Amino acid sequence: MEMSVQGLALVAHLQSTTTLAVAILIGIGAIGTAIGFALLGGKFLEASARQPEMMPQLQVKMFVIAGLLDAVTMIGVGVALFFTFANPFITQLLELLKSVK
Repeated sequence: MEMSVQGLALVAHLQSTTTLAVAILIGIGAIGTAIGFALLGGKFLEASARQPEMMPQLQVKMFVIAGLLDAVTMIGVGVALFFTFANPFITQLLELLKSVK
């Protein structure tokens, strides 16, 4: 089974577009997490400076929110890895190219 030059160009274009989308997905996730942690840490320091006796309760809540913030980013990384290694678009494109022949 030999694929045409146009078919190979389509596959290469789809792979490069997917790589770009994965880079944007991971990059925006990292930037969002960094901004979220900066805001979270700043507000925690403000609140604990105003009411030092509340620091243990605030610290527990801060760590819960930090875990949820990381979980959202890890979901994005999981989706990015799925598109990198098990790209469903490539499979559909290859099936389409086989049916065209």
